[in-house]
Order: sequence, then C-alpha cells, then structure tokens
Amino acid sequence: MPKMKTKSSCKKRFKVTATGRILAGQAGKRHGMIKRTNKFLRNARGTTTLSKADESIIKPMMPYAR
Repeated sequence: MPKMKTKSSCKKRFKVTATGRILAGQAGKRHGMIKRTNKFLRNARGTTTLSKADESIIKPMMPYAR
C-alpha cells in the first residue's frame, strides 16, 4: 500500500494540538489595519482553533497529523 500524501497547503498553514484540535493563524491581518478597530487587532493576535466544521475539512488532508 503506498503512503498517503499530506496536502502541502495544509502542512504549511495548520498545526494539530495534543487534544486533536487544529490551530490556524488569525484571518484578516494582512493589510488594511487602519480601518480595523483596536479591539479586533487585540483579539486577532497569535493563532486560533478552527471550528468543528472546518476541522472536518482539514483533517482528511493531514493523515499523519493525528
């Protein structure tokens, strides 16, 4: 049986926590910070965990990251 392949886009963007959740970078911080509120910028620091629905899309693309 051949090895399963991990999606290159997923291994660059996501990380799996010890409990099996998916960590991702915060969206909406590439440009246009002047029009964003200070509250948004504070809350969008670091990484965030994906929702269950989004996790079900990403997990099959990363077969060895369990």
